Amino acid sequence: MVSLPADSALDARPTLKTIAAETGLAVATVSRALKDAPDIGEETKRRVREAAARLGYRPNRAGVRLRTGKTNVIALVLSAEGDMMNFTSRLIYSIAGTLRGTAYHQDPMDPIRYIVETGSADGVILNQTKPDDPRIRYLTDHQFPFATHGRTKMGIAHPFFDFDNEAYGRLGARELARRGRKRLYLLPPPRSHTYASHMITGFIEEAAARGVTFEVAETITSDSPAARIEAAMQARFAALPPVDGVVCGSTTAAMAAVAGAELMGLKIGREFDVVAKEAIPFLQRFRREILVVPEDVTRAGSFLAQAVMAAIEKRAPEEGQGLETPVDFLGVGT
Repeated sequence: MVSLPADSALDARPTLKTIAAETGLAVATVSRALKDAPDIGEETKRRVREAAARLGYRPNRAGVRLRTGKTNVIALVLSAEGDMMNFTSRLIYSIAGTLRGTAYHQDPMDPIRYIVETGSADGVILNQTKPDDPRIRYLTDHQFPFATHGRTKMGIAHPFFDFDNEAYGRLGARELARRGRKRLYLLPPPRSHTYASHMITGFIEEAAARGVTFEVAETITSDSPAARIEAAMQARFAALPPVDGVVCGSTTAAMAAVAGAELMGLKIGREFDVVAKEAIPFLQRFRREILVVPEDVTRAGSFLAQAVMAAIEKRAPEEGQGLETPVDFLGVGT
């Protein structure tokens, strides 16, 4: 066996000196080029970046933190629950579901405490907020920068972006009533989440104002497994008097609701209508008669990134809190 010295090229991690030797530039020039300094030419920056990529250079986060007091990391602490409409989210959901109840299951507070206690990130972005959210209280108490996708009812002012689910509930009930539907049904998100109460409030108040009968699902939510939603909706459409208009809290729930109704021989747009919201254009390819409200997740992500960077830099963001209010539906096929 041949023993290699600890500082051999096979063991050494690429550094600024490595890039400097590769490019023939000074270490200071390499450092400034990687930071996109305005006094370094674009050609030099390109050479340095290409060399860094070729060598597999990664900034030493510990060193960056020692020099600047920052890690240059923003942590995304996102729930594995919710609408599962792509491979990645479905995979995460499956892993989380399998770990639930085992020694490897993680309390929602664990990653937050870890980030704050170790200083492994400069800020945090959270989703799936609750009316009284211990994560937000903890971050606020520790004066740690964060932003949330969703609101709370804690009396704590903080950066957030949210979809106006109360307006969505109202819009759905109003459109169904306008189309002559008389018995409306809401498939809401889990009631532990803040946006569930918003959606329920909007739906109930608008349905009551329109003089139509309404009910809110009690045994299922928009995050329930699709097969369970399908079975429950099949049973509800079979019961008397049947519902004829459904507002759904997720894309998956809308598809399952339609499937349940169709198992009863009902046709969407004729015996019943469904309102749903979606971030990715899809539902009207499934059934063009679904009444779709778009949700701009790209706008939400951009807003949250800017808000948390402003919080990290201790500057007031141009807009610390944002709300996307739906006003209309996508085009509906005939």
